[in-house]
Amino acid sequence: MLYLIFYPLKDIWIGFNLFRYITFRAFCGSALAIILVLLLGKKTINYLKKKNFIQPIKEFMPEGHLRKNIPTMGGILIVLASLVSFLLFADITNRYIILGILFFLAFALLGFFDDYYKVKRKKGLDIKTKLILQSIISFLLIILLYFWAEDRSLRGITQVLFFKNILLNFKSFYPIIAFIFMLIVSNGINFTDGLDGLAAGLIAICSGVYAVLTYCGGNFKIANYLNLLYIKEVGELSIFALILMGACLGFLWFNAHPAQIFMGDVGSLPLGMMLGYLALASKQEILFIFAGGVFLLEFLSVFLQVIYFRITKGKRIFQMAPLHHHYEMKGEKEEKIVIRFWIIGVLLGMIALATLKIR
Repeated sequence: MLYLIFYPLKDIWIGFNLFRYITFRAFCGSALAIILVLLLGKKTINYLKKKNFIQPIKEFMPEGHLRKNIPTMGGILIVLASLVSFLLFADITNRYIILGILFFLAFALLGFFDDYYKVKRKKGLDIKTKLILQSIISFLLIILLYFWAEDRSLRGITQVLFFKNILLNFKSFYPIIAFIFMLIVSNGINFTDGLDGLAAGLIAICSGVYAVLTYCGGNFKIANYLNLLYIKEVGELSIFALILMGACLGFLWFNAHPAQIFMGDVGSLPLGMMLGYLALASKQEILFIFAGGVFLLEFLSVFLQVIYFRITKGKRIFQMAPLHHHYEMKGEKEEKIVIRFWIIGVLLGMIALATLKIR
């Protein structure tokens, strides 16, 4: 919005020309998101405590979790701070920004109702209902992204790791593959949100990686130099990515161990959707193997645990899934697990960015 207001005034004062630059608006938006979360954090925590929106803890959870009496739905802070920053610093006429904002809100609403029912009825949305709604919203996003591509040649393709100018073209099958990818990513992030600060820190890392990828993909010179697909309008999504990073870093102020507030599905669902969306829009889905590698490991641990449990009629691969709970059950301290997972996330993010030069 500020871009549309101030950039046309550059002839009146040259300072307004700053709003032309994606980097300037991205860093300003990220800083604003951090500030908003910090300013609203304490009041939000007190309000949620007053309304008794306390995260219900299941009896089979590791012992350390049973002593926690912490409010949930803190993702509202992330959603609000991000949304204000999006509207102020992103170009709201950009097709990728429009889709991002609409579906960010849609997933936030789904997460809100799931959290609300968990607190008030001690049981969230039915798993099938939640998955159906999540699937409908995801598929609608993918279809709109597919048919609203700025270039028809971009519709069914994705870029391959490590190799120059090698693309996979799934053609009309792309929406199905993208749909599966989106479900894996969004649920992987949802599964990861189980320890103090774990999901917020990893989302901030992954968002930072995709801020670089979307900016490079939207810059003609950089994209050509790095042999990336050039997608002119996708560069604006780097603002989205850095704002998400800022909001998550601000949230860590209150969510780091010992947590004062939990994110809840109102935060993890829209954030998961946005990371998947950034990968799809920039055509860097395969790089998510590294950029979001920890989320994929968490998802895989749950998937394998469920399949193995059913096949063997009661046996388990892990002591408990998702993966971070397995290490808790083995006696590792919560804060140590979180820090180590962050380190792995940073390492994988570096590998993801290093592939840009390798190819």
